[in-house]
Amino acid sequence: MTGTSGAGMVTVTADGRGQVRDVKIDPSVATGDVEMLEDLVLAAVVEVQRKATEIAQEEARKLQSGLPFPLPFSL
Repeated sequence: MTGTSGAGMVTVTADGRGQVRDVKIDPSVATGDVEMLEDLVLAAVVEVQRKATEIAQEEARKLQSGLPFPLPFSL
């Protein structure tokens, strides 16, 4: 899955556990303000990790709903 920031200037790709696997930065951003670039990278990482967490929770709910008994913990 991917997370983006800055209207696609920074794209972060992560696996299903939210582990970052790739970072792409538009070259036009790399020559600009370093603090802005840091913020864009952080925003994209946070977005992709949030997506991974949501998908994992959704899949766990699907699995749990098919069980004939409730699990002793929440997901």
